[in-house]
Amino acid sequence: MAKKLRSRAADYAVFAVVRAIVAVVQMLPPRAAYALADFLAWLAYTLIKKRRTVALENVRSAFPGIADAEADQLVRDMYQHFLRATVELMMLPRKLHGETFRKHFVLPGGPDFLPVLCGDRAALVVTAHFGNWEAAGFTLGLFGFRTHAIARVLDNPFLERYALHFRQSTGQTIVAKNDDFERLTAALKKGAKVATLADQDAGPRGVFVDFFGRPASTHKAVALMAIEFDAVMVVMGVPRVRREDYPQHPDFDPADPLAPLYYAVECADVIDPREYANDPNAVRAITQRYTAALEALIRKHPEQYFWLHRRWKHQPKAKPAKQAA
Repeated sequence: MAKKLRSRAADYAVFAVVRAIVAVVQMLPPRAAYALADFLAWLAYTLIKKRRTVALENVRSAFPGIADAEADQLVRDMYQHFLRATVELMMLPRKLHGETFRKHFVLPGGPDFLPVLCGDRAALVVTAHFGNWEAAGFTLGLFGFRTHAIARVLDNPFLERYALHFRQSTGQTIVAKNDDFERLTAALKKGAKVATLADQDAGPRGVFVDFFGRPASTHKAVALMAIEFDAVMVVMGVPRVRREDYPQHPDFDPADPLAPLYYAVECADVIDPREYANDPNAVRAITQRYTAALEALIRKHPEQYFWLHRRWKHQPKAKPAKQAA
């Protein structure tokens, strides 16, 4: 009992620290908030050597022949991007609403994915730990879409409730990754639009498909759900982009302190499982296709991918050599 009480106290202490950080960030002017993010990015890169090493190994594996200096800069840029994205998430509830979202998000892929999200069939929005995936669900709610998202329940119950409130504040419904299967299937049967992250190592029992030229163990569940529930798959990402490349608001002042907060909702592929109705290897074929689409997005903005994951941790078992007769 004492151990449980200490654990609960520790969880609350962590939650209190996180809430304090969020409060400070929300009080800071945007330029100061971005400066804080850049400092924390430098600190994480400098002090957490083990994670930096993993990221560098992954970058070198994905881009054979990359120069050491270039790989190092890409990892530095990754830290900067994700710390800035984290700070932006803290600012979103106060800075982003129905009258301002057009200043910070653009939908170049709209013609590809909007008909799917507005249609009657179930849909799976497949993305990766890329760009600002958390902001994507938040923003789709502002656009008026009522989506579901599959997410892992955080170990800290106080942080879980806090994250759940943020994620569902604009109309998104969170479905627990491991505990809400019946709720998920019920939603898909009714034609729900469900978002899921599909870029983590699936262990030795996953289906191995090509990702940056190497076999990567990938979860079968995404393709299986698409087939079982006749759900159209929309492969998309939400990368940070330059305003001059997507001049949605040419009158937006480039000197505005919130100018860096600009993302594009990009669609890499739309996959209809009906195309694979007669394919005996449909699960593998669909998994390879959406993985290739995610790779294409990442190659456009490699500094915005979470290279800290051990994406290639498991590899196919080598087949035993045939003995000569």
